[in-house]
Amino acid sequence: MSLRHGLLGLLAEGPASGYDLARRFTEVLGSIWPAQHPKIYAELGKLAGEGLVEVESEGPRRRKAYRITESGLAEVKRWLTEVDVDHTMRLQPLLRSLFFWLMDAEDLQKHLAAEAGFYSKLAEQYRQYAAAKDRGDYGYSPQTQSLRVTVEAGIRLYTALADWAEWAQTVPPAKPSTD
Repeated sequence: MSLRHGLLGLLAEGPASGYDLARRFTEVLGSIWPAQHPKIYAELGKLAGEGLVEVESEGPRRRKAYRITESGLAEVKRWLTEVDVDHTMRLQPLLRSLFFWLMDAEDLQKHLAAEAGFYSKLAEQYRQYAAAKDRGDYGYSPQTQSLRVTVEAGIRLYTALADWAEWAQTVPPAKPSTD
């Protein structure tokens, strides 16, 4: 996913400042797709220059609220329907797993236990978020329904990674073979 399309999608929900968009990225996408403030502000400038967003208002300390334009909405819809999905997943834990053979078995056990705990905790946080959505705590808007689908993906992904880390503790190199 490109940052630009994430910003356009969030602005399709309603006007927001760069600060608000950074907060929404953290709330909604958290560890899945982080976005830093400087990159968000730079991208908003580019989007405005391309006519995909416009400044709706300017407040104290030159805080700008942006809104999506018709061209911006058309662009995010085009991205959703016409652009091939990038299925690349850059998961550092999996890259590290390629080199587990360089770790002592005891250190690796500790690392994998910590990973399993981290992912289990994250999956539980997402389950609680999903339960609140299912109860209707956030209403039933199309945005909320789409977010629920995203939350479910997070639950399943983090559960799978926790299961993987648990399993990895039971096989070499975490448990040296007894040959």
